[in-house]
Amino acid sequence: MKVGILGGGQLARMLALEGIPLGHSFTFLEPSPHPPAAPLGEVVSTAYDDPAGLARIAAATDVVTYEFENVPATSAAYLADRLPVLPAPAALAATQDRLAEKRVFTELDIPTAPFHRIDAPGDLDAALAVTGLPAVFKTRRFGYDGKGQVVAHTGCRRRARERAHRRGLRGFRARAQHHRRGQRHRYPRLLSPHREPPP
Repeated sequence: MKVGILGGGQLARMLALEGIPLGHSFTFLEPSPHPPAAPLGEVVSTAYDDPAGLARIAAATDVVTYEFENVPATSAAYLADRLPVLPAPAALAATQDRLAEKRVFTELDIPTAPFHRIDAPGDLDAALAVTGLPAVFKTRRFGYDGKGQVVAHTGCRRRARERAHRRGLRGFRARAQHHRRGQRHRYPRLLSPHREPPP
């Protein structure tokens, strides 16, 4: 099978390393000039939303996927009109917005930690009424691996409000665990090995 991947980074490389022994070949759409996946297939070196590059991927492959969730959903939709794209572009679009993703999970009865939308500093108190502290403020878009997050602990509502507003953060999650039997447990603090780089 000829597989197209939007992205040519480390995850695309790992996918190709597993797929080549199974007889699959790979074409990567990647804007970087020397991506990690380059030795493992053809690289279409252009922007993720370049129509000519997308047409080349569509013509050269049987199926398309992507290595991470921040490729343009419009590019995936363009390709899906021409060949199978997995996961579906609608799933990609949902994963690109943390609030939309949480709402999809809720609609599918997939348990999530308590969450609340925050659009302005005045929304913080309503959000904390839903989730309590400690809590994590997250950007709705382009946050990954701990980036775009601010942790707020008990007793620091004012500071959390200021930090969230200053950084333009728009997501809100608190960490909790839901057991199959309906039990719920909130952790006293949220720990993450990732740190947002200083501004």
